This record gives sequence, structure tokens and C-alpha cells, in this order.
Amino acid sequence: MFLGPHDLIGTVSAQYQLIDKLVRSAKGETRRGLLRAGAAYAALVGWLYQDAGDMDGAAFWRGVTQEIAVRSRDPHLIGYSLVNQAQVRTDLGDGHAVVDLCEAVLDDADRLVPKVRIMAMQQQAHGASLTGERRVVDQLLDRADRLLPCVDDDLPWGNACRRTPGYLEVQRATCYGRLGLGAEAGSLWAQVLAGVPETARRDRGVYMARQATAAAAAREPDQAVEIARTVATIAVETRSARMCRELATLERAMRPWHDAPVGRDLAEILAPVTEGS
Repeated sequence: MFLGPHDLIGTVSAQYQLIDKLVRSAKGETRRGLLRAGAAYAALVGWLYQDAGDMDGAAFWRGVTQEIAVRSRDPHLIGYSLVNQAQVRTDLGDGHAVVDLCEAVLDDADRLVPKVRIMAMQQQAHGASLTGERRVVDQLLDRADRLLPCVDDDLPWGNACRRTPGYLEVQRATCYGRLGLGAEAGSLWAQVLAGVPETARRDRGVYMARQATAAAAAREPDQAVEIARTVATIAVETRSARMCRELATLERAMRPWHDAPVGRDLAEILAPVTEGS
């Protein structure tokens, strides 16, 4: 939680390479188990590349995840791998592709543990926000929320819905921000951040950057700049490209105040982030 993606990619990818080597000589259920573990490690490597801003690397590892998941014959992992692919399409702004991938997962919903269904619903909500459909966003997240108490599997991967405080409200706030609903998104971010521990630095930084953008959309530039001060420090220390992308979004939202003192303050705050990227 303290380190940035660049510090972790080598360590996690080495674990995957070891598992891949073992798979080649293993047999039976041992081999299936190694394939399942390999898919989980590959998914994490893909996420780290995505967090580092390397979308080509992320897409490659998401492809590896899907291949290993299919080879494992595990329907839950296959669904998880498709949601991972949808995450990349979300970052690329391709809402229709996100919806297509998530609908493909939910076509087999009866075979899947609740956790995978929740992941697909929340990611589909992101796709709906990219296509401007607020009503669909709320419907999907409300359905996912009703399913959340049913998550009781012991699968070691994809546990953000259990581990992340306010998991679905994070998704809702992000979708609202993407839809330009500044006041509503800002209110949700305030609730979410109250429950996020200081140790979760990368997530906290991303959430705060989105909160700052929501403040700008609600025409509260001073609040946006004050939040950005903390985010800029975290972004420099963790080198999270995901956080830097959120700060770039904030810069665009703050353009109406570009020539005002508050706009110049923001430029000064974000200068170290720009220099380090």
C-alpha cells in the first residue's frame, strides 16, 4: 500500500514467471491450482502496469490473465479476467467495449460467485458513465449493493469489494464525476475518504484528486486547490500514473480559473508532478 507500481512490477512478475515454469511440469489438480494462482498473479501485474500508465503493458498482461484463466477452466477466473479487460477499456474511454465485456460475464451470472458478478456490474456502471447514462449507472450499482452481503467465497483474488472501505460508493462517486455531477460526487467523496486509512496512499491520492475535480465542477476552485496540495505530494512520492491522470483531469476542470490567483496556485502545486512525469 505504501509503494508505487514501479517498485512492485519486478517482484510480482517474478512470482508469475516461477508459477509459469512450474505449470509446465505439473499435472492434474496441482497443475490446475497453479494455473489459478498464475492467473491471479498475472492480473495483479496487469493492474500495476495500468497504475503505472503503461497501457500496452497492461493490455498484454490482461491478455495473459485471460489465457491462463481459460486454461484453468475456472468460470469465476474467466469472468474476472474479462472484467480486467474491461478495466483497461474504461481507462481508454471506450464505454461500449466496457459494456460488451461486462455483459459477456453476466450472461453466465448463475455460474458465478457473487463477488465476480459485483465486479462485472460495477465495471459496467463505469461503461455506462462513459456513454452518459446516469440511470443505468445507478441501477447497476444498486443491484451490486444488494448482492454485496452475499460475498462469502474464499478465493484469494478480486477482494476489493470486501477490502476497500465504501467500495461501491467509490465507483458511484467516480461515475458521477465522469458525468459532470460535481456536487453529488463531492459529497460522496467526503463520505468515502472518511473511511480510507492513511496507509492506503495510492488509493487515497486518486480519490482525493477526483474529489478536487468534483469541487471544480461544483465551482469551488479554492477547495479544489487545497485538496490538490496533498495529492501532488502523494503523486510525486508514489509515481502513480493513475494519480497523475486524475490531476491532469483536475487541470482541465480548473481552466475557467487559469488566469486567476487560484489557477496560478494550482499550476505551482502541480509543477513537481509535471516535472517528474
